Amino acid sequence: MSATIRRVGIIFSGGPAPAANAVISAAATSFLTAGVEVIGFFHGYSNLVDYHPVTHRLLPGRHYRILTERDVQGLRNQRGIILGTARTNPGRDVKSPEHLSDPARNAPIRHVYEALIDLEIDALVSIGGDDTLKTANHLVRFQNHLPDEARRVRVVHLPKTIDNDYRGIDFTFGFFTAVDVMAKELLNLRADAMATASYFVVETMGRKAGWLAYGVAIAGEATRVIGVEDAEAYMVERPEGRRVDLSGLVDHLLDVIVEREDNGYHHGIFVLAEGLSELLPDEQLGDVERDAHGHISLGNLDLGRAVAAALTERYTSRTGRVKKCKSVQLGYESRCAEPHAFDVMLGSQLGIGAYRALCEEGLDGHMVSVSGQLDLVYVPFADLVDPNTLVTEVRFIEPGSDFHRLARFLEARGEKPDWLPGR
Repeated sequence: MSATIRRVGIIFSGGPAPAANAVISAAATSFLTAGVEVIGFFHGYSNLVDYHPVTHRLLPGRHYRILTERDVQGLRNQRGIILGTARTNPGRDVKSPEHLSDPARNAPIRHVYEALIDLEIDALVSIGGDDTLKTANHLVRFQNHLPDEARRVRVVHLPKTIDNDYRGIDFTFGFFTAVDVMAKELLNLRADAMATASYFVVETMGRKAGWLAYGVAIAGEATRVIGVEDAEAYMVERPEGRRVDLSGLVDHLLDVIVEREDNGYHHGIFVLAEGLSELLPDEQLGDVERDAHGHISLGNLDLGRAVAAALTERYTSRTGRVKKCKSVQLGYESRCAEPHAFDVMLGSQLGIGAYRALCEEGLDGHMVSVSGQLDLVYVPFADLVDPNTLVTEVRFIEPGSDFHRLARFLEARGEKPDWLPGR
């Protein structure tokens, strides 16, 4: 099958993730070893969507790079992304299957396809999150509307997100590195909180799901973690529907502080998943910015700061004493961290899986996944993307699952007595 693929493109889109270079390196090495030329596109889809056969053709060195063995040797453990990335969304106007045959709505997808054909790309390796998976699916389905004689570009997708909220794979590359980096920060904050008899409210990245928050809380020995999956306990009815009552959430954390003081502990770390912000009432969301995929800029809301300020005020109102509560946001510092060995192994296997899917299995429209001890699995896009809405489904932590119960069991366990006097 490799004879049918002479030139392959690799594109990395969305937020950075540790071990990105391991994926790119393993994929490129696999194809180059088989005699397939490899084109690495710079900064996601940002150049491809602007393609025009006269005014904006893609140029080597400016819009893409022809990768060689020398380029990818010794790259697996390097920080960052050799190709760069961007959040450009070619499918931003495609909201239903019918839109893929609408010239006005499919124009960016069509430009991507035409750019690939112009460069004589036979197959595309897409690396990214669920939004990038949707773009890969759009490209496959767009080509289904082309005349029979039109050239086709086969597409496989490699799942990437530090958020680990991906259906079709147990753990995504970069997740364990991100957890490790943020958990070490949490341990530093925990020592600070113990020394100063204070509390930190730590808001972690993770988008809609709580995987990062829970992982960081477990590894960083947090006092309490609250993810999106726990939000129902703090929900109230609002005109716009059920929303998180921030006041109720703060009261719960205040109860934890007071109870811990009764037991001789005057410090602690609360971990909140940033996705809780999306569940706040409309007046608290305001006119917050959204990215090219329509996602709320959760970091700009700074949920942790609001909770910490409210805790400080209510603690004084309830006890008559003063308690310092500070907020910290964690996430960005982990996205290009030196990758964990497991993420390097996982990312490398996914990269090799891209070659095997295209050149050995002859697949198109599949996501590369792993199971067990990194055994390769190929999941059809149709199993991951709703055929009617063209959207993907977020994978949440299942309340009551063993992972969920693990975090709950370990909360505040193993803490040494607070020998310093309380404040």
